[in-house]
Amino acid sequence: MNMSFKRHFLAVVIIVTSVIASTSQASKKPPEPAENWTSVVRSSPYWSSQGVYQNITTIRRWVLKESGYCSKPDRHILFDMRGQFLGYIDDGSDREATQVRLNDTRASLAATGRADDWTPGGPDRTGYPFALSCRQPHVNLDEAVARYLGTLPSELIWGAWDDLSFASQEAPQPLHEALMYIYGLREQQQRLDLPASLPKYLGGQVLIESSGQQRAHSAANAKGILQLSPSALKDCRIKPANHWHRLAQIDCALKLMDQNARNLRPPFEARFGHLPDDKGDQLFTLLLVQAYHGGASRVQSLLEDETLSKPAIYFAQEHERFSAGDIAFGMVFHNLGRDRFGLASLYYVADVQLATEALCKTARLADTRFCQ
Repeated sequence: MNMSFKRHFLAVVIIVTSVIASTSQASKKPPEPAENWTSVVRSSPYWSSQGVYQNITTIRRWVLKESGYCSKPDRHILFDMRGQFLGYIDDGSDREATQVRLNDTRASLAATGRADDWTPGGPDRTGYPFALSCRQPHVNLDEAVARYLGTLPSELIWGAWDDLSFASQEAPQPLHEALMYIYGLREQQQRLDLPASLPKYLGGQVLIESSGQQRAHSAANAKGILQLSPSALKDCRIKPANHWHRLAQIDCALKLMDQNARNLRPPFEARFGHLPDDKGDQLFTLLLVQAYHGGASRVQSLLEDETLSKPAIYFAQEHERFSAGDIAFGMVFHNLGRDRFGLASLYYVADVQLATEALCKTARLADTRFCQ
């Protein structure tokens, strides 16, 4: 056998063997599904949260930017407990067909070893690996940033609220300047004690909550640029005629943030007070964003409750192995299914992070203190 023929023969053998192995692997019977998705969560080690913040943020970026695997809206993407992308499906002709495809893909991922476990999903049942639809309501970040920065003259604002007086009818200014004005004044008045990065994240929340639209109104009756609930508006003593007042909305949101910070600071310091200052401030800020979305008492339970605080105890001891974002997400991830914690809790914080990044990529804000 000459060398040329021998090399060709070996190449064919390798290709055929590879195809057979691939076919065999693809046809492997999947393992028995887990009892339910929460059993997968409970059995996952805490170290699996390494990288989860960046992974989930990447997935949400595809949704918000309609990019990557969400460049086509009629898709679902699948990911694991670490937020790692595992695959996608094109949606079926209806919900039932899509669910069948998702469950077949889940079983296949487990059979080929790409997923450690799986469980089928249904109309009222979460499946694992987790699935996220690319087709869902989301903010157009480019439009929201333009509105926030007042790129269009129609988006510039002015007005007065309480002891606040911002810009003038003759010289209106962007919403961003209003936020910084109110934050600066309240801080000067010693009415706020918040992390230095909080204004940046509040700006991101304006984008995600309402796209900066003054008359944003949700089905749950949340109103305005920061989607304040009826109870929050009442706590801030904002009368119905002023519910959409943008200065009032910002002032109220800062007041609520400060209240949450005062309530969360003692248990946070008890649990994470030994973290380096920058890392501790970043983690505390992310927890404040989480508290704005889901309530301070639920975040407090992640720090103090006998059961829900177990992940926090671990992350506090092993903090050097995790980013601040990984810790914030890990505390929720390992409590999914408890106390109404769901993936939406993580999606919200990831979306706000992406909004802050979009703001800080603009020439207007990139080199300012706001983005440091």
